[in-house]
Amino acid sequence: MMELNTFSIAARCPRTGRLGVAVASAVPAVGGLCPYIRAGIGAVTTQSWVNPYLALRILDGLAGGQRSDAALASAIETDDRPDLRQIGLVDAGGAAAAWTGAGCTAQAGHRTGAGYAVQGNMLAAPGVIDAMAEAFERSAACDLDERLMRVLEAGEDAGGDRRGKQSAALKIVAREDYPCLDLRVDEHAAPVAELRRVLAVARRQLVPFVAGMPRREGPAGALPEDVAAMLLRSPGERPGAAAAGALDPLHDIVGLPPEAVARVAHLHAQFAPVLAEIRTLRDLDLAAVHPPVVFDPSLPYRRVPHD
Repeated sequence: MMELNTFSIAARCPRTGRLGVAVASAVPAVGGLCPYIRAGIGAVTTQSWVNPYLALRILDGLAGGQRSDAALASAIETDDRPDLRQIGLVDAGGAAAAWTGAGCTAQAGHRTGAGYAVQGNMLAAPGVIDAMAEAFERSAACDLDERLMRVLEAGEDAGGDRRGKQSAALKIVAREDYPCLDLRVDEHAAPVAELRRVLAVARRQLVPFVAGMPRREGPAGALPEDVAAMLLRSPGERPGAAAAGALDPLHDIVGLPPEAVARVAHLHAQFAPVLAEIRTLRDLDLAAVHPPVVFDPSLPYRRVPHD
């Protein structure tokens, strides 16, 4: 039995009905043990001293018609050490529930809202959970993958796991039995920032491929020609790929460690809209609206005594 001290979210998109889990931890390969999702049923994340069977029993309960809180309670009753477990879930209708056992490593807690459950243990600060919940609530206009990514970033910015960082994952299921997105960073100095980078590549390369895959109901179809042509190229030649062999000036020249480089990339992404707006303002020609103000030091001026 492995103790996964993590922060995570289980959520549902009210516009698409998609279900997802995003999770980060200071242990490797967290995405292989925490997230459990069934299309049209629910999404569960199990952590602390992980018991995967609790997640499976919860999904069975939801499939059998139980409400989210009832499915959670029924599963917890089957466990011999519920005090060591932490679970968050949301059902296909968006009803959420969570459990944090008294034996989970502090700081530990959870918070539920419309369409989401956020939870964490061995956190660096008590504000991590609130920061995650608020990030999800503020991003209601975004797609589910972006909302989940922002939640992880908010959790990390608020302190995250007090031991540091090692892995992160993001998994989303739509209507099919296979995920429409399943991304994992299994071992990295800055896993959340790396997951953001992988997500950007996946949106350009993987998501179009998955969109052309066979469906449970309906014809198998065929991969669109443009997607097939894109995937026939080498990875370095595809949309969203970094230039092959290109130097990273911050790492390879300046000598910053990978975690610092990833942090710079994260901050650049956060402020990119602001920088774009500044560039737009600089290009505006306002001469017709207001004449330019020119200071000419050769002109006489009146001295104003200071108080």
